[in-house]
Amino acid sequence: MADTSGALRLVLADQLTHDLASLCDINMADDVVMLCEVQDEVTYVRHHKRKVAFLFSAMRHFAEELRRKGITVHYVTLDDSKNTGSFTSEVGRAITLFAPDRLILTEPGEYRVRAAMDEWRQVLDVDVEIRDDDRFLCTHDEFSIWAEGRKQLRMDFFYRDMRRRFDILMQGDTPIGDKWNYDADNRESPDLTQVVPAPYRCPPDDITKEVLTLVAARCADHFGSLEDFDFAVTRKGALEVLAKFIDERLPLFGKFQDAMIEDEPWMYHSHIGFYLNAGLLTPLEVIKAVEQEYHNGNAPLNAVEGFIRQILGWREFIRGIYWLKMPGYAALNYLEASRPLPALFWTGDTRMNCMRQSISQTARYAYAHHIQRLMVLGNFALLTGLDPVMVNEWYLVVYADAYEWVELPNVSGMVLFADGGYLASKPYAAGGAYINRMSNYCKNCVYKVTAKSGKEACPFNYLYWDFLARNREKLGNNARLGMMYRSLDKMADEKITQVKADALDFFADLDKGVV
Repeated sequence: MADTSGALRLVLADQLTHDLASLCDINMADDVVMLCEVQDEVTYVRHHKRKVAFLFSAMRHFAEELRRKGITVHYVTLDDSKNTGSFTSEVGRAITLFAPDRLILTEPGEYRVRAAMDEWRQVLDVDVEIRDDDRFLCTHDEFSIWAEGRKQLRMDFFYRDMRRRFDILMQGDTPIGDKWNYDADNRESPDLTQVVPAPYRCPPDDITKEVLTLVAARCADHFGSLEDFDFAVTRKGALEVLAKFIDERLPLFGKFQDAMIEDEPWMYHSHIGFYLNAGLLTPLEVIKAVEQEYHNGNAPLNAVEGFIRQILGWREFIRGIYWLKMPGYAALNYLEASRPLPALFWTGDTRMNCMRQSISQTARYAYAHHIQRLMVLGNFALLTGLDPVMVNEWYLVVYADAYEWVELPNVSGMVLFADGGYLASKPYAAGGAYINRMSNYCKNCVYKVTAKSGKEACPFNYLYWDFLARNREKLGNNARLGMMYRSLDKMADEKITQVKADALDFFADLDKGVV
Protein backbone atom coordinates (compact mmCIF):
# COMPACT_ATOMS: atom_id res chain seq x y z
CA MET A 1 0.00 0.00 0.00
CA ALA A 2 1.33 3.45 -0.92
CA ASP A 3 1.99 5.98 1.82
CA THR A 4 0.13 9.12 0.75
CA SER A 5 -2.32 11.59 2.18
CA GLY A 6 -3.29 13.04 -1.18
CA ALA A 7 -6.59 12.78 -3.00
CA LEU A 8 -7.66 10.27 -5.62
CA ARG A 9 -9.35 12.14 -8.46
CA LEU A 10 -11.48 10.05 -10.82
CA VAL A 11 -12.01 11.30 -14.38
CA LEU A 12 -14.71 9.66 -16.51
CA ALA A 13 -14.67 9.10 -20.27
CA ASP A 14 -16.88 12.13 -20.93
CA GLN A 15 -14.85 14.43 -18.66
CA LEU A 16 -11.68 14.85 -20.71
CA THR A 17 -11.28 18.54 -19.85
CA HIS A 18 -8.07 19.86 -18.30
CA ASP A 19 -9.82 22.45 -16.14
CA LEU A 20 -12.46 19.98 -14.98
CA ALA A 21 -13.90 20.87 -11.57
CA SER A 22 -12.28 17.85 -9.95
CA LEU A 23 -8.84 18.72 -11.40
CA CYS A 24 -8.73 22.49 -10.96
CA ASP A 25 -7.04 22.48 -7.54
CA ILE A 26 -4.89 19.38 -7.94
CA ASN A 27 -1.84 18.97 -5.71
CA MET A 28 0.61 17.44 -8.14
CA ALA A 29 2.93 16.35 -5.34
CA ASP A 30 0.43 14.09 -3.60
CA ASP A 31 -2.73 13.58 -5.68
CA VAL A 32 -3.40 10.78 -8.16
CA VAL A 33 -5.70 11.07 -11.17
CA MET A 34 -7.48 7.86 -12.12
CA LEU A 35 -9.01 6.87 -15.46
CA CYS A 36 -10.27 3.38 -16.17
CA GLU A 37 -11.72 1.37 -19.03
CA VAL A 38 -14.26 -1.01 -17.52
CA GLN A 39 -16.31 -3.80 -19.04
CA ASP A 40 -19.53 -2.69 -17.34
CA GLU A 41 -19.46 0.61 -19.22
CA VAL A 42 -18.71 -1.07 -22.54
CA THR A 43 -21.56 -3.56 -22.24
CA TYR A 44 -24.39 -2.11 -20.09
CA VAL A 45 -25.56 -1.41 -23.60
CA ARG A 46 -23.41 -2.84 -26.38
CA HIS A 47 -21.98 0.42 -27.63
CA HIS A 48 -20.98 0.97 -31.25
CA LYS A 49 -17.40 -0.19 -31.84
CA ARG A 50 -16.43 3.26 -33.08
CA LYS A 51 -17.79 4.91 -29.94
CA VAL A 52 -15.78 2.63 -27.65
CA ALA A 53 -12.62 3.14 -29.72
CA PHE A 54 -13.05 6.92 -29.75
CA LEU A 55 -13.52 7.16 -25.99
CA PHE A 56 -10.72 4.77 -25.07
CA SER A 57 -8.26 6.48 -27.40
CA ALA A 58 -9.29 9.93 -26.19
CA MET A 59 -8.91 8.76 -22.56
CA ARG A 60 -5.44 7.38 -23.21
CA HIS A 61 -4.31 10.55 -24.96
CA PHE A 62 -5.74 12.65 -22.13
CA ALA A 63 -3.83 10.56 -19.58
CA GLU A 64 -0.60 11.16 -21.51
CA GLU A 65 -1.27 14.90 -21.51
CA LEU A 66 -1.73 14.84 -17.74
CA ARG A 67 1.52 12.91 -17.30
CA ARG A 68 3.38 15.47 -19.40
CA LYS A 69 2.16 18.10 -16.93
CA GLY A 70 3.81 16.15 -14.13
CA ILE A 71 0.56 14.69 -12.74
CA THR A 72 0.57 11.13 -11.38
CA VAL A 73 -1.95 9.08 -13.37
CA HIS A 74 -3.36 5.67 -12.50
CA TYR A 75 -4.76 4.28 -15.76
CA VAL A 76 -6.50 0.91 -16.00
CA THR A 77 -6.87 -0.55 -19.48
CA LEU A 78 -9.69 -2.88 -20.45
CA ASP A 79 -7.28 -5.78 -20.98
CA ASP A 80 -5.41 -5.31 -17.70
CA SER A 81 -5.42 -8.76 -16.06
CA LYS A 82 -6.31 -7.17 -12.71
CA ASN A 83 -9.24 -5.14 -14.10
CA THR A 84 -12.34 -6.07 -12.10
CA GLY A 85 -14.78 -4.65 -14.66
CA SER A 86 -16.71 -1.94 -12.78
CA PHE A 87 -16.18 1.62 -11.58
CA THR A 88 -16.94 0.72 -7.98
CA SER A 89 -14.53 -2.19 -7.74
CA GLU A 90 -11.76 -0.42 -9.65
CA VAL A 91 -12.02 2.66 -7.45
CA GLY A 92 -11.95 0.35 -4.44
CA ARG A 93 -8.80 -1.31 -5.76
CA ALA A 94 -7.17 2.11 -6.28
CA ILE A 95 -8.09 3.18 -2.75
CA THR A 96 -6.34 0.08 -1.41
CA LEU A 97 -3.33 0.85 -3.59
CA PHE A 98 -2.95 4.59 -2.90
CA ALA A 99 -4.68 5.09 0.52
CA PRO A 100 -6.01 8.55 -0.40
CA ASP A 101 -7.47 10.85 2.23
CA ARG A 102 -10.49 11.51 -0.03
CA LEU A 103 -12.01 10.75 -3.42
CA ILE A 104 -12.78 13.76 -5.60
CA LEU A 105 -15.20 13.50 -8.52
CA THR A 106 -16.97 15.71 -10.98
CA GLU A 107 -20.66 14.86 -11.14
CA PRO A 108 -21.28 12.24 -13.84
CA GLY A 109 -23.61 12.90 -16.74
CA GLU A 110 -25.82 9.87 -16.19
CA TYR A 111 -28.25 9.14 -13.37
CA ARG A 112 -27.25 5.49 -12.96
CA VAL A 113 -23.58 6.44 -12.43
CA ARG A 114 -24.51 9.18 -9.94
CA ALA A 115 -26.65 6.68 -8.01
CA ALA A 116 -23.67 4.31 -7.72
CA MET A 117 -21.33 7.11 -6.67
CA ASP A 118 -23.71 8.26 -3.95
CA GLU A 119 -23.08 4.91 -2.25
CA TRP A 120 -19.29 5.04 -2.46
CA ARG A 121 -18.76 6.82 0.86
CA GLN A 122 -20.35 3.87 2.64
CA VAL A 123 -19.30 1.06 0.30
CA LEU A 124 -15.66 2.14 -0.06
CA ASP A 125 -15.25 3.72 3.37
CA VAL A 126 -13.73 6.90 1.99
CA ASP A 127 -14.62 10.59 2.09
CA VAL A 128 -16.25 11.35 -1.28
CA GLU A 129 -16.53 14.87 -2.71
CA ILE A 130 -18.75 15.20 -5.80
CA ARG A 131 -18.38 18.59 -7.49
CA ASP A 132 -20.80 20.27 -9.89
CA ASP A 133 -19.91 19.97 -13.56
CA ASP A 134 -19.31 23.63 -14.33
CA ARG A 135 -18.66 22.97 -18.01
CA PHE A 136 -22.42 23.20 -18.47
CA LEU A 137 -23.93 26.68 -18.47
CA CYS A 138 -27.05 26.05 -16.39
CA THR A 139 -26.90 24.30 -13.04
CA HIS A 140 -29.52 21.83 -11.85
CA ASP A 141 -30.79 24.34 -9.31
CA GLU A 142 -30.98 27.14 -11.86
CA PHE A 143 -32.97 24.97 -14.26
CA SER A 144 -35.27 23.78 -11.49
CA ILE A 145 -36.02 27.39 -10.51
CA TRP A 146 -36.70 28.28 -14.15
CA ALA A 147 -39.00 25.25 -14.60
CA GLU A 148 -40.93 25.72 -11.34
CA GLY A 149 -44.64 26.28 -11.90
CA ARG A 150 -44.55 25.57 -15.64
CA LYS A 151 -46.86 22.77 -16.80
CA GLN A 152 -44.96 22.49 -20.06
CA LEU A 153 -41.35 23.43 -20.66
CA ARG A 154 -40.55 25.17 -23.91
CA MET A 155 -36.99 25.48 -25.07
CA ASP A 156 -37.55 28.82 -26.81
CA PHE A 157 -38.22 30.68 -23.57
CA PHE A 158 -35.30 29.01 -21.81
CA TYR A 159 -33.03 29.88 -24.75
CA ARG A 160 -33.99 33.55 -24.61
CA ASP A 161 -33.11 33.67 -20.94
CA MET A 162 -29.73 32.01 -21.65
CA ARG A 163 -29.02 34.49 -24.47
CA ARG A 164 -29.65 37.38 -22.08
CA ARG A 165 -27.65 35.81 -19.26
CA PHE A 166 -24.53 35.17 -21.36
CA ASP A 167 -24.98 38.20 -23.64
CA ILE A 168 -24.85 36.12 -26.82
CA LEU A 169 -25.98 37.79 -30.07
CA MET A 170 -27.55 40.61 -28.07
CA GLN A 171 -27.81 44.40 -28.40
CA GLY A 172 -28.59 45.43 -24.88
CA ASP A 173 -31.82 43.68 -23.96
CA THR A 174 -32.85 42.85 -27.54
CA PRO A 175 -31.56 40.16 -29.88
CA ILE A 176 -29.38 41.19 -32.79
CA GLY A 177 -31.62 41.38 -35.83
CA ASP A 178 -34.69 41.85 -33.58
CA LYS A 179 -35.57 38.16 -33.83
CA TRP A 180 -34.72 35.36 -31.41
CA ASN A 181 -35.05 32.54 -33.90
CA TYR A 182 -34.19 32.24 -37.60
CA ASP A 183 -35.54 28.75 -38.19
CA ALA A 184 -37.71 30.01 -41.03
CA ASP A 185 -34.49 30.66 -42.97
CA ASN A 186 -32.99 27.28 -42.09
CA ARG A 187 -35.19 24.82 -43.94
CA GLU A 188 -33.85 24.83 -47.47
CA SER A 189 -34.10 21.70 -49.59
CA PRO A 190 -30.75 20.23 -50.63
CA ASP A 191 -28.87 21.90 -53.47
CA LEU A 192 -27.38 19.03 -55.45
CA THR A 193 -25.04 21.41 -57.28
CA GLN A 194 -23.20 22.24 -54.05
CA VAL A 195 -19.95 20.40 -53.31
CA VAL A 196 -20.08 19.55 -49.62
CA PRO A 197 -16.64 19.99 -47.99
CA ALA A 198 -14.88 16.81 -46.89
CA PRO A 199 -14.97 16.21 -43.13
CA TYR A 200 -11.93 16.50 -40.89
CA ARG A 201 -9.94 13.28 -40.78
CA CYS A 202 -7.31 12.32 -38.20
CA PRO A 203 -5.24 9.25 -39.15
CA PRO A 204 -4.81 6.84 -36.21
CA ASP A 205 -1.56 7.16 -34.29
CA ASP A 206 0.05 4.31 -32.36
CA ILE A 207 -2.21 4.79 -29.31
CA THR A 208 -5.34 4.73 -31.46
CA LYS A 209 -4.12 1.72 -33.44
CA GLU A 210 -3.60 -0.19 -30.20
CA VAL A 211 -7.13 0.71 -29.09
CA LEU A 212 -8.61 -0.32 -32.44
CA THR A 213 -7.00 -3.74 -32.10
CA LEU A 214 -8.36 -4.07 -28.57
CA VAL A 215 -11.90 -3.03 -29.52
CA ALA A 216 -11.94 -5.28 -32.58
CA ALA A 217 -11.12 -8.22 -30.33
CA ARG A 218 -13.22 -7.41 -27.28
CA CYS A 219 -16.27 -5.91 -29.05
CA ALA A 220 -16.43 -8.13 -32.13
CA ASP A 221 -20.16 -8.73 -31.71
CA HIS A 222 -21.02 -5.05 -31.15
CA PHE A 223 -22.84 -2.93 -33.73
CA GLY A 224 -20.99 -0.89 -36.31
CA SER A 225 -17.67 -0.66 -38.11
CA LEU A 226 -14.14 0.42 -37.22
CA GLU A 227 -13.21 0.77 -40.88
CA ASP A 228 -11.22 3.93 -41.70
CA PHE A 229 -11.45 5.23 -38.14
CA ASP A 230 -10.53 8.92 -38.34
CA PHE A 231 -12.04 10.74 -35.36
CA ALA A 232 -9.99 13.32 -33.54
CA VAL A 233 -8.95 11.94 -30.15
CA THR A 234 -7.28 14.97 -28.52
CA ARG A 235 -8.28 18.51 -27.67
CA LYS A 236 -5.92 19.78 -30.37
CA GLY A 237 -7.70 17.63 -32.93
CA ALA A 238 -11.14 18.68 -31.66
CA LEU A 239 -10.17 22.35 -32.02
CA GLU A 240 -9.11 21.62 -35.60
CA VAL A 241 -12.51 20.03 -36.29
CA LEU A 242 -14.20 23.17 -34.93
CA ALA A 243 -11.97 25.45 -37.00
CA LYS A 244 -12.65 23.44 -40.16
CA PHE A 245 -16.40 23.70 -39.54
CA ILE A 246 -16.22 27.44 -39.01
CA ASP A 247 -14.11 27.98 -42.13
CA GLU A 248 -15.86 25.61 -44.52
CA ARG A 249 -19.37 24.77 -43.30
CA LEU A 250 -20.76 27.43 -40.98
CA PRO A 251 -21.84 29.93 -43.67
CA LEU A 252 -24.20 27.36 -45.21
CA PHE A 253 -25.01 25.46 -42.01
CA GLY A 254 -28.22 27.37 -41.34
CA LYS A 255 -29.58 27.21 -44.85
CA PHE A 256 -28.98 23.46 -45.29
CA GLN A 257 -28.98 22.15 -41.71
CA ASP A 258 -32.13 20.08 -42.31
CA ALA A 259 -31.16 18.86 -45.77
CA MET A 260 -30.19 15.26 -46.61
CA ILE A 261 -28.38 13.93 -49.68
CA GLU A 262 -27.92 10.30 -50.63
CA ASP A 263 -24.47 8.94 -49.71
CA GLU A 264 -23.53 12.28 -48.08
CA PRO A 265 -23.67 11.72 -44.31
CA TRP A 266 -21.84 14.81 -43.05
CA MET A 267 -23.48 17.68 -44.95
CA TYR A 268 -22.86 21.14 -43.43
CA HIS A 269 -22.98 20.03 -39.81
CA SER A 270 -20.14 20.63 -37.37
CA HIS A 271 -19.50 17.03 -36.25
CA ILE A 272 -18.35 18.33 -32.85
CA GLY A 273 -20.94 16.50 -30.76
CA PHE A 274 -18.42 13.70 -30.16
CA TYR A 275 -15.90 16.17 -28.74
CA LEU A 276 -18.28 18.46 -26.91
CA ASN A 277 -19.98 15.60 -25.07
CA ALA A 278 -16.64 13.97 -24.18
CA GLY A 279 -15.16 17.22 -22.87
CA LEU A 280 -12.51 17.86 -25.51
CA LEU A 281 -14.41 21.06 -26.33
CA THR A 282 -16.48 23.16 -23.94
CA PRO A 283 -19.79 24.79 -24.85
CA LEU A 284 -19.02 28.42 -24.12
CA GLU A 285 -15.78 28.42 -26.12
CA VAL A 286 -17.64 26.95 -29.10
CA ILE A 287 -20.48 29.47 -28.78
CA LYS A 288 -18.07 32.40 -28.54
CA ALA A 289 -16.02 31.22 -31.53
CA VAL A 290 -19.11 30.91 -33.72
CA GLU A 291 -20.60 34.21 -32.51
CA GLN A 292 -17.36 35.96 -33.45
CA GLU A 293 -17.72 34.76 -37.03
CA TYR A 294 -20.95 36.76 -37.30
CA HIS A 295 -19.33 39.88 -35.86
CA ASN A 296 -16.39 39.42 -38.26
CA GLY A 297 -18.78 39.26 -41.21
CA ASN A 298 -17.83 35.69 -42.13
CA ALA A 299 -21.14 33.94 -41.49
CA PRO A 300 -24.79 35.02 -41.76
CA LEU A 301 -26.96 35.54 -38.71
CA ASN A 302 -29.35 32.67 -39.53
CA ALA A 303 -26.47 30.17 -39.56
CA VAL A 304 -24.80 31.51 -36.42
CA GLU A 305 -28.02 31.82 -34.43
CA GLY A 306 -29.23 28.38 -35.52
CA PHE A 307 -25.98 26.76 -34.46
CA ILE A 308 -25.73 28.58 -31.14
CA ARG A 309 -29.34 27.69 -30.33
CA GLN A 310 -28.45 23.98 -30.52
CA ILE A 311 -25.80 24.39 -27.80
CA LEU A 312 -26.85 27.32 -25.62
CA GLY A 313 -30.52 26.44 -25.93
CA TRP A 314 -31.28 22.84 -26.78
CA ARG A 315 -28.28 21.08 -25.22
CA GLU A 316 -28.64 22.86 -21.88
CA PHE A 317 -32.44 22.51 -21.95
CA ILE A 318 -32.27 18.76 -22.57
CA ARG A 319 -29.79 18.26 -19.74
CA GLY A 320 -31.99 20.29 -17.41
CA ILE A 321 -35.04 18.14 -18.14
CA TYR A 322 -33.04 14.94 -17.69
CA TRP A 323 -31.88 15.78 -14.17
CA LEU A 324 -35.18 17.38 -13.23
CA LYS A 325 -37.31 14.37 -14.18
CA MET A 326 -35.11 11.30 -13.62
CA PRO A 327 -35.42 8.48 -12.78
CA GLY A 328 -39.12 8.37 -13.68
CA TYR A 329 -38.62 9.93 -17.10
CA ALA A 330 -37.00 6.75 -18.43
CA ALA A 331 -40.20 4.74 -17.89
CA LEU A 332 -42.65 7.12 -19.60
CA ASN A 333 -44.76 5.70 -22.44
CA TYR A 334 -47.66 8.08 -22.98
CA LEU A 335 -48.77 6.53 -26.27
CA GLU A 336 -48.46 2.99 -24.87
CA ALA A 337 -46.20 1.96 -27.75
CA SER A 338 -45.10 -1.66 -27.52
CA ARG A 339 -43.90 -2.95 -30.89
CA PRO A 340 -40.43 -4.57 -30.66
CA LEU A 341 -37.55 -2.88 -32.43
CA PRO A 342 -37.35 -4.38 -35.95
CA ALA A 343 -34.17 -6.11 -37.06
CA LEU A 344 -33.73 -3.57 -39.86
CA PHE A 345 -32.50 -1.05 -37.28
CA TRP A 346 -29.44 -3.24 -36.86
CA THR A 347 -29.05 -4.55 -40.40
CA GLY A 348 -30.28 -1.67 -42.56
CA ASP A 349 -31.99 -4.33 -44.66
CA THR A 350 -35.00 -2.43 -45.99
CA ARG A 351 -36.30 -1.18 -49.30
CA MET A 352 -37.05 2.23 -47.75
CA ASN A 353 -34.09 4.21 -49.08
CA CYS A 354 -34.24 6.94 -46.42
CA MET A 355 -34.08 4.33 -43.66
CA ARG A 356 -31.37 2.34 -45.42
CA GLN A 357 -29.25 5.47 -45.93
CA SER A 358 -29.60 6.62 -42.33
CA ILE A 359 -28.93 3.21 -40.76
CA SER A 360 -26.00 2.32 -43.02
CA GLN A 361 -24.35 5.68 -42.30
CA THR A 362 -24.96 5.17 -38.59
CA ALA A 363 -23.32 1.72 -38.73
CA ARG A 364 -20.32 3.07 -40.63
CA TYR A 365 -19.70 6.34 -38.77
CA ALA A 366 -21.60 6.16 -35.44
CA TYR A 367 -23.13 9.41 -36.68
CA ALA A 368 -26.25 10.77 -38.33
CA HIS A 369 -27.38 14.36 -38.26
CA HIS A 370 -30.41 15.56 -36.34
CA ILE A 371 -32.97 15.35 -39.16
CA GLN A 372 -31.98 11.78 -39.99
CA ARG A 373 -32.31 10.93 -36.29
CA LEU A 374 -35.60 12.78 -35.79
CA MET A 375 -37.50 12.82 -39.06
CA VAL A 376 -36.37 9.57 -40.69
CA LEU A 377 -35.41 7.05 -38.00
CA GLY A 378 -37.42 8.73 -35.25
CA ASN A 379 -40.45 9.31 -37.46
CA PHE A 380 -40.46 5.63 -38.36
CA ALA A 381 -40.21 4.62 -34.69
CA LEU A 382 -43.05 6.97 -33.75
CA LEU A 383 -45.42 6.03 -36.56
CA THR A 384 -44.91 2.30 -36.09
CA GLY A 385 -45.34 2.47 -32.32
CA LEU A 386 -41.97 1.07 -31.27
CA ASP A 387 -41.32 0.39 -27.58
CA PRO A 388 -39.60 3.50 -26.06
CA VAL A 389 -37.24 1.40 -23.93
CA MET A 390 -35.94 -0.44 -26.98
CA VAL A 391 -35.71 2.71 -29.09
CA ASN A 392 -33.83 4.55 -26.37
CA GLU A 393 -31.35 1.70 -26.07
CA TRP A 394 -30.77 1.69 -29.81
CA TYR A 395 -30.01 5.42 -29.94
CA LEU A 396 -27.69 5.07 -26.94
CA VAL A 397 -25.85 2.18 -28.58
CA VAL A 398 -25.32 3.49 -32.07
CA TYR A 399 -24.17 7.13 -31.80
CA ALA A 400 -20.71 8.13 -30.58
CA ASP A 401 -22.06 11.36 -29.08
CA ALA A 402 -24.86 9.60 -27.17
CA TYR A 403 -24.98 9.66 -23.38
CA GLU A 404 -28.21 9.06 -21.52
CA TRP A 405 -28.56 12.68 -20.36
CA VAL A 406 -28.74 13.89 -23.97
CA GLU A 407 -30.21 10.79 -25.64
CA LEU A 408 -33.14 10.00 -23.35
CA PRO A 409 -35.00 13.35 -23.38
CA ASN A 410 -34.42 13.70 -27.11
CA VAL A 411 -35.81 10.24 -27.86
CA SER A 412 -38.57 9.95 -25.27
CA GLY A 413 -39.63 13.58 -25.43
CA MET A 414 -38.85 14.74 -28.96
CA VAL A 415 -38.90 11.58 -31.06
CA LEU A 416 -41.54 9.39 -29.41
CA PHE A 417 -43.74 11.86 -27.48
CA ALA A 418 -43.49 9.34 -24.65
CA ASP A 419 -43.67 12.11 -22.05
CA GLY A 420 -47.06 13.26 -23.33
CA GLY A 421 -45.88 16.72 -24.37
CA TYR A 422 -43.78 17.82 -21.44
CA LEU A 423 -40.85 18.55 -23.73
CA ALA A 424 -42.39 18.96 -27.21
CA SER A 425 -45.70 20.61 -28.00
CA LYS A 426 -46.67 17.93 -30.54
CA PRO A 427 -45.40 14.64 -31.94
CA TYR A 428 -42.90 15.14 -34.77
CA ALA A 429 -44.80 12.93 -37.19
CA ALA A 430 -44.63 13.38 -40.96
CA GLY A 431 -45.54 11.68 -44.20
CA GLY A 432 -43.22 11.03 -47.12
CA ALA A 433 -43.62 14.53 -48.52
CA TYR A 434 -41.40 16.00 -45.80
CA ILE A 435 -38.56 13.58 -46.52
CA ASN A 436 -38.95 14.20 -50.25
CA ARG A 437 -38.74 17.95 -49.72
CA MET A 438 -35.66 17.77 -47.50
CA SER A 439 -33.69 15.09 -49.38
CA ASN A 440 -33.13 13.25 -52.64
CA TYR A 441 -33.71 9.90 -50.95
CA CYS A 442 -37.09 9.32 -52.58
CA LYS A 443 -35.65 9.48 -56.10
CA ASN A 444 -33.94 6.11 -55.76
CA CYS A 445 -36.49 4.38 -53.54
CA VAL A 446 -38.61 1.45 -54.70
CA TYR A 447 -41.57 3.07 -52.98
CA LYS A 448 -43.30 6.03 -54.61
CA VAL A 449 -43.62 9.10 -52.45
CA THR A 450 -46.45 10.40 -54.64
CA ALA A 451 -48.55 7.26 -54.11
CA LYS A 452 -50.79 7.49 -51.06
CA SER A 453 -51.96 3.90 -50.78
CA GLY A 454 -51.19 0.39 -51.93
CA LYS A 455 -48.03 -1.71 -51.97
CA GLU A 456 -46.04 0.79 -54.04
CA ALA A 457 -46.85 3.77 -51.81
CA CYS A 458 -44.27 5.29 -49.46
CA PRO A 459 -45.11 3.68 -46.11
CA PHE A 460 -44.81 7.02 -44.33
CA ASN A 461 -47.83 8.28 -46.26
CA TYR A 462 -50.40 5.86 -44.83
CA LEU A 463 -48.57 5.22 -41.55
CA TYR A 464 -48.92 8.93 -40.74
CA TRP A 465 -52.72 8.82 -40.94
CA ASP A 466 -52.88 5.46 -39.22
CA PHE A 467 -50.80 6.89 -36.35
CA LEU A 468 -53.21 9.81 -35.93
CA ALA A 469 -56.25 7.54 -36.08
CA ARG A 470 -55.08 4.95 -33.56
CA ASN A 471 -53.82 7.61 -31.12
CA ARG A 472 -56.80 9.93 -31.36
CA GLU A 473 -57.83 9.45 -27.75
CA LYS A 474 -54.42 10.73 -26.59
CA LEU A 475 -53.73 13.31 -29.30
CA GLY A 476 -57.10 14.50 -30.54
CA ASN A 477 -57.15 17.56 -28.30
CA ASN A 478 -53.62 18.68 -29.15
CA ALA A 479 -54.03 22.18 -30.56
CA ARG A 480 -51.12 21.81 -32.98
CA LEU A 481 -52.70 18.71 -34.52
CA GLY A 482 -56.15 20.22 -34.91
CA MET A 483 -55.85 20.88 -38.64
CA MET A 484 -54.63 17.34 -39.31
CA TYR A 485 -57.47 15.77 -37.35
CA ARG A 486 -59.95 17.95 -39.24
CA SER A 487 -58.41 16.62 -42.46
CA LEU A 488 -58.72 13.09 -41.15
CA ASP A 489 -62.39 13.68 -40.35
CA LYS A 490 -63.02 14.82 -43.93
CA MET A 491 -61.59 11.64 -45.43
CA ALA A 492 -64.02 9.30 -47.14
CA ASP A 493 -64.71 6.09 -45.25
CA GLU A 494 -63.16 3.99 -48.00
CA LYS A 495 -59.93 6.00 -47.81
CA ILE A 496 -59.69 5.48 -44.05
CA THR A 497 -60.37 1.78 -44.55
CA GLN A 498 -57.55 1.68 -47.12
CA VAL A 499 -55.15 3.46 -44.71
CA LYS A 500 -55.85 0.89 -42.01
CA ALA A 501 -55.49 -2.00 -44.44
CA ASP A 502 -52.19 -0.67 -45.82
CA ALA A 503 -50.87 -0.18 -42.29
CA LEU A 504 -51.84 -3.70 -41.25
CA ASP A 505 -50.15 -5.14 -44.34
CA PHE A 506 -47.04 -3.09 -43.60
CA PHE A 507 -46.89 -4.25 -39.98
CA ALA A 508 -47.23 -7.86 -41.11
CA ASP A 509 -44.35 -7.37 -43.54
CA LEU A 510 -42.35 -5.56 -40.86
CA ASP A 511 -42.72 -8.53 -38.55
CA LYS A 512 -41.43 -10.75 -41.35
CA GLY A 513 -38.54 -8.36 -42.10
CA VAL A 514 -39.53 -7.61 -45.69
CA VAL A 515 -40.35 -3.89 -45.80
